[in-house]
Amino acid sequence: MDWTGGLASTWKPGEIGARAALKTFMREAMGEYREGRNQPAQRGTSGLSPHLHFGEISPRQVWHAVRDAMYGPAGAKKLTHGAETGAQEFLRQLGWREFAHHLLHHFPNTPERPLRETFAKFPWRRDAKALRAWQRGVTGYPIVDAGMRELWHTGWMHNRVRMVVGSFLVKHLLIPWQEGAEWFWDTLVDANLANNTLGWQWIAGCGADAAPYFRIFNPVLQGEKFDADGAYVRRWVPELSRLPNHLIHKPWTATPIELAAASVSLGETYPNPIVDHDAARERALAAYATLKA
Repeated sequence: MDWTGGLASTWKPGEIGARAALKTFMREAMGEYREGRNQPAQRGTSGLSPHLHFGEISPRQVWHAVRDAMYGPAGAKKLTHGAETGAQEFLRQLGWREFAHHLLHHFPNTPERPLRETFAKFPWRRDAKALRAWQRGVTGYPIVDAGMRELWHTGWMHNRVRMVVGSFLVKHLLIPWQEGAEWFWDTLVDANLANNTLGWQWIAGCGADAAPYFRIFNPVLQGEKFDADGAYVRRWVPELSRLPNHLIHKPWTATPIELAAASVSLGETYPNPIVDHDAARERALAAYATLKA
C-alpha cells in the first residue's frame, strides 16, 4: 500500500508552504472560523499545525499576521465584527497550543501518566480487536470511520472529529487513552507531544480543565450536527455514499430495501457497529463511578 501518497498530495512542506497556508486561511476561512472549524467537510481550519510542529512557521508569526489583519497601525479595526470574532477564536486556539507546552514542561510524565492521579486506577479494557477496528476505520460508526480513514490517508484529522474518535475509543470502548495517543503519534503529521497529550487527557477526563466524565459524544448525533449532508462521510467512507442524508450516519437503521438501493450490505460491504451506543455509555458511566468510590 502506498500509504505515503496521500501525504504527498495533501501537504506542501517548508516555509513557503506554511506561508501559503496562512495566507489562504486568512483570506478564505478566518472570518468564518468560529463556526467553520466544526465542519469537517469544509476548509474551515488553518491547516497550520504540521508547519508549526516542524518550525516552518512560528506561533509569533501567526499571531502577528492575524493581529495585523484585525487592526491597522493606529489600532483601528480592519475587519467586520463577524470576521473579527473568527480571528479572535483562532487566536484563542493558538493560545491553547502554547498552554499545552507549558503543561508538558511542568508535568513531564503526562505523556504516559494521567495528570489526575486517581485515574491511575481506572478500569480500562484491553481489546486488541476493537483497537484494530478503530485504527482502521471499521467500527460501524460512519463519522468515526471517516475520521480514522482521513488520518490514515492524509496524516491529519479535523479537530472536531479528533474529539469524536477520541471519545469513542476511551468511553465507548474503554481502551486506555495512551493507546489513542500512541496511534496519533505514529500517524499524524502534526504529532506534537504536548498537544497530543493535552488532547487525549482532556478527552479521557484525566487532564487539565478536562472534559467532564459524563460527556460522552454520541457519534450519530455528532455526525448529524456537524456533517448534516454527509459530505465528509461520503468522501472517506465511499461504500455508504449512496445512502440518503437521514441514514448515512446510522446505516443500521435502514430497511433492507433502502440498503439494497444504496448497494450496502451490513456486515459485508460495511461493518455493523462494534458496540451499542446506549450500552457503551452506561458501561462508561459505571467505570467512571468507580473513581468516586
